[in-house]
Amino acid sequence: MRFFSDNAAAAHPAVFEAMSAANKLDTAYDGDALSRKLDEAFADLFETEVVALWVTTGTAANCLALASMVPAYGGILCHREAHINVDEAGAPEFFTGGAKLLLVDGPGAKLTVEAVAEARGRIRADVHQVQPSALSITNASEYGLVYTPDETAALGEWAHTHRLGFHLDGARFANAVVSTGASPADLTWRAGVDALSFGFVKNGGLSAEALILFNGELAESARRRRKRAGHLLSKGRYMAAQLLAMLDEEIWLTNARAANEAAERLGQAAGARLVYPVEANEVFLRLSADEAAELRRRGYDFYDWGVGEARLVTSWDQDLSAVDKLADAIRAL
Repeated sequence: MRFFSDNAAAAHPAVFEAMSAANKLDTAYDGDALSRKLDEAFADLFETEVVALWVTTGTAANCLALASMVPAYGGILCHREAHINVDEAGAPEFFTGGAKLLLVDGPGAKLTVEAVAEARGRIRADVHQVQPSALSITNASEYGLVYTPDETAALGEWAHTHRLGFHLDGARFANAVVSTGASPADLTWRAGVDALSFGFVKNGGLSAEALILFNGELAESARRRRKRAGHLLSKGRYMAAQLLAMLDEEIWLTNARAANEAAERLGQAAGARLVYPVEANEVFLRLSADEAAELRRRGYDFYDWGVGEARLVTSWDQDLSAVDKLADAIRAL
């Protein structure tokens, strides 16, 4: 009956099995056999050579990526509602040593070439203003909308034309892949993405996320910054085991499909109440205070989202009978 966050979902049993299998003597830090498999495993997934690093949190993945491409005096173009701006407590500024977030608007927390070009155009090319060094987008966005390969590629082309690094916050990347039906490659490096924060915890992982570097020149900096930031765990094999387990038999995709399907059921029930189309596993709908109270009285848990709106998030392990009951309750309001 809980729909407030996929962060709170259970971890997939395969993750625990993989960690148990890894519970034996091996080399410390990231020199173990499992960590050494990550580059190849993710290269197979993305159809190109990559450097894959495990990290403990999505915030760390985002900020290590950005710090590897942005100097302390640089700027990062991102949406005003981006997680790196709203929900990371200044971590990007901390990891980069002071880089400034340059905020851009756009419906549904998505950016367009026109919007970022306009924002950049307002910045004078002199020493008195911060110059952008990177562009960061989120797929799926903070409002559950997805970027298609063409939309991502347009932004990637613009970023590279202006000599900016291109970062993708993929906390719900799996949900975006399932929603678009596109390949992971088409949503990332083929569209110009230099670094991807690949989220697993929201999708059935336990405590490991992946930082995928398509631009190999960023790897040395990212490795050293991971250590310096305190994110190089001595028993990294347990982190690698989690990521490899999720890739095995495409558990990451199966889980995302389940979460997206549950959200779609709620979206169909919400109808005209929807604030944004349901394209991943988040549902934003209009609810009065009394209606929200009625749903909570029935046992449903979710976040209020501003005045007169609510956010429902579905998880890979969501009980579909509870989903259908909530859908019925929404229809009955």
